Amino acid sequence: MSPVLVASDLDRTLIYSSAALALTMPDARAPRLLCVEVHESRPLSYMTETAAALLTDLGDRAVFVPTTTRTRKQYQRINLPGPAPTYAICANGGHLLVDGVADPEWHAAVVARLAEECAPLEEVREHLAATADPVWLRKHRVAEDLFAYLVVERELLPEEWVKELAVWAENRGWTVSLQGRKIYAVPKPLTKSAAVREVARRTGAALTLAAGDSLLDADLLLAADRGWRPGHGELADAEWTAPGITALPERGVLAGERILREFLKEAGQA
Repeated sequence: MSPVLVASDLDRTLIYSSAALALTMPDARAPRLLCVEVHESRPLSYMTETAAALLTDLGDRAVFVPTTTRTRKQYQRINLPGPAPTYAICANGGHLLVDGVADPEWHAAVVARLAEECAPLEEVREHLAATADPVWLRKHRVAEDLFAYLVVERELLPEEWVKELAVWAENRGWTVSLQGRKIYAVPKPLTKSAAVREVARRTGAALTLAAGDSLLDADLLLAADRGWRPGHGELADAEWTAPGITALPERGVLAGERILREFLKEAGQA
């Protein structure tokens, strides 16, 4: 039988930072949490114990592929429960990891495509540096020499600036995504969906399932046979949907549980 491929975003989809938990965690009968990421001796990300058990079960039934905008270094801080994934997608599709090691041919092909199809990273980086206001800007980062992102004080960030940046980037073949305290500027040809299609080709998967919460996950959801988005995040705020996509009512860490239940149900029927 052909395997079922499950490609899921991580942050604010399956795992949640303390800040994300604070937005959605119920005070009454709050679920027990498992820490899945530690950095510099500090716990950073969590999932519920129930979600951890579901993910372990899923890893035994399907090809589970963590699919994230995180850099390789940031991804490798995460210790997910269950079998170690054979494949993982980092840097929004810029790196395809096989048994924890980046595939150099995949990365070279991605870099070549970016050089042909969109404005260079340096132009975008210079624009961000010139227009971001120190009043709300906290950090400016370049990720894997592929894209840029800003860490901001969300309460002070002017909505108009984000809209203007999105228009400027669109005209240069880039996408802007606002997720929590981070603003991402990502080349349009740099997609999670392309990397997932490559994993499907390599594994012979006949069915692909996906989940994600942000604008950068839209292409991933559209490329899957079935997709789910939680009741929070950029896609929920925009009321985004499409054929084959289920908009879940659950928000926050409990949405992670629901997504994993849906994955398991579909994998069990395949």
